[in-house]
Amino acid sequence: MSKHTKLFKKLVLASVGMFAFAFALVPLYDVFCDITGLNGKPSLERAKVSDEVDLNRQVDVGFLTDVAQGAPFKVTVDQALVTVKPGEMNQVIFSAHNLSNESRTMQAVPSVSPGLAAQYMHKVECFCFTQQILQPGEKVSLTLLFYIDTEITPDIKELTLSYTVYDIVTAK
Repeated sequence: MSKHTKLFKKLVLASVGMFAFAFALVPLYDVFCDITGLNGKPSLERAKVSDEVDLNRQVDVGFLTDVAQGAPFKVTVDQALVTVKPGEMNQVIFSAHNLSNESRTMQAVPSVSPGLAAQYMHKVECFCFTQQILQPGEKVSLTLLFYIDTEITPDIKELTLSYTVYDIVTAK
């Protein structure tokens, strides 16, 4: 085998290895985040309602909305900041408007900051649980029912729940 053939085989092997590593990076990152709890992703499962309320503490919860580039939606929140007691059920209303002249499906993806607070944010009802179908020009109200776990660490006095809204393209 010539030097060029050996070099070519090594370069091809290195390229395949880099591609495989890049392909495996997302699942590896998800495993890392699950182990360390640093992902900032709240659970997308419905939470059970808490009976216990901590009347001695308050947590400020901020809400942000962002629409992915090219998505024809306007999404706003009625209250950008609420002060809650851990364990207390809270309701926040969001509004969504389909700005296009076509029926569109939107999906909201939540994120909690700081990331360590995600495990204490429990959503009982959330428009992020399912895709929302909006007719042309339609405006809808979207409900979020949530509570902050009473086990939240004392150093977390404020957190932000952010939603990024995507336009879901379905095959016709």
